[in-house]
Order: sequence, then structure tokens, then C-alpha cells
Amino acid sequence: MNFQNISTEQKGNSLIITIQRPDKLNALNKLTLAEIGQAVKLGNDNPEVYGMIITGCGEKAFAAGADISEFANFNVVEGTELSAHGHGVYNSIEHSKKVVIAAVNGFALGGGCELAMACHLRLASPNAKFGQPEVNLGVIPGYAGTQRLVQLVGKGKALELLLTGDAINAEEAHRLGLVNHVVEMPELLEKCMAIVDKVAAKGPISVSKCIELVNKHLESSKPGFQQEIEEFGIMFGTEEFKEGTTAFLEKRKASFKPLQ
Repeated sequence: MNFQNISTEQKGNSLIITIQRPDKLNALNKLTLAEIGQAVKLGNDNPEVYGMIITGCGEKAFAAGADISEFANFNVVEGTELSAHGHGVYNSIEHSKKVVIAAVNGFALGGGCELAMACHLRLASPNAKFGQPEVNLGVIPGYAGTQRLVQLVGKGKALELLLTGDAINAEEAHRLGLVNHVVEMPELLEKCMAIVDKVAAKGPISVSKCIELVNKHLESSKPGFQQEIEEFGIMFGTEEFKEGTTAFLEKRKASFKPLQ
């Protein structure tokens, strides 16, 4: 399959999926998300693939977030559809029957952080940064960031990151349990492939059932996932969203009005 914004390469037991938008810090537009979903399906359908590794092109960014220029003028309906589309792709990653590992080689912000969290495991280079800065744009995470971040780091830290928009480095992410391993950049993909090789030696049905049942444990949060889609769309009809995205595109600080 030919892709425009990603590339795929099979190395041994692993299918490496690389986001190829370095000029945009691998920002995630709708086409890129769709192609990632298609690549994960290809990996699941290929009996020679035992795991997938998602990473970004270059050493600056895994994925620096959603492509804001694409949705800055969206209305409520379009915003809701955007969120639902992202949720669909990320859910397909989380529910992949084969292990999916995020090799986070730099910025993983907004939709990029949400992409990493949808993967089963996360390995990061020392220069990696994780965060959900959507509040700076007058919007909320739209690809399950409000849900998976709580699952991975707990309510208190999740709220701190969501409300401040602050980013954390790789070591802090590792300490919090957001990251499984911190690995020097030259060895990052090799370490990911080594984990896939280890998983490949196990019973494939057992592996898929472990993934399924861990996900089952988290199903109590399903209503929150749906509400996030709806609330994300609602934000597109607010003056706050318009000010936040306009300020970002104009490279100035947003000026938000007090809550009435």
C-alpha cells in the first residue's frame, strides 16, 4: 500500500510505522491518522508480523500534536467528527491483537501524546517531551487524552498536566509510569524490536488475550471516552476556541475571558 504521510518497513518480526512529516514536526492531520490506522491493520493481517512500532521521522518529534491549521475553522459538527475519527484510529491501536509499541523520539504533545498512550508500551529517547497543551488553545484533548492519561499516571498528576498544559521530560514520564523505558536515541528502535522479538516467542493467542483482558479491565471508562468526543466538538463553537487557535496561528499569547 502506498502512503503519503507515513512509511512502513518490516524488519524481522516488527512492522515499523514512521510518521513522515518532519517539516511539520510530524503533526497529525486527518490523512496521517487514517494512514496509521491502515498500517496497523496491515500489521494485524500479516502473519509474518508479531508487533508494530510507531515512531516519527527525525530526532525532534514523535508527533508534536494535531495539525491545528487543518481544524482552526471547524464548526461543532466538524470538531465532533474529527474527535470521533481520532478515537476510532487510536482505539484500533489499543485493541490491536498484536503488540504496538511507541518509540517516542522527541516531542509527543497533544494528539502525539495521545497516540503514544494508545500504544501498549512506550519507549522514549532522553529528549522526549510529553504533554497535553490543549488548554492553551481553548480546547480539550480530543483523542482520549482525558481518559488514558488518568489510567496511566493517576488522577492528580493527570489533572495537573491537563489543567496547566505543562510538558514533562522522559525521566519524569518514566517515573510516573507513562514510559516503560528510556533508551538512548541510537538504540531506541533496536530496543523496541527486541521487545517484539521476545513477545514473538510467546503463544500468539495468549498475547492477544492478555491485551484483550487488560483492555477489558479499563472498559468502565467507556462513557468518558464518548463524552470527550462530544465535549471536544462543543468547544469548537466557543469564543475561547476561536481565540486560542487564532492566537496560536498568529504566534501570540491567547487572551481568554474569565468564566461567567
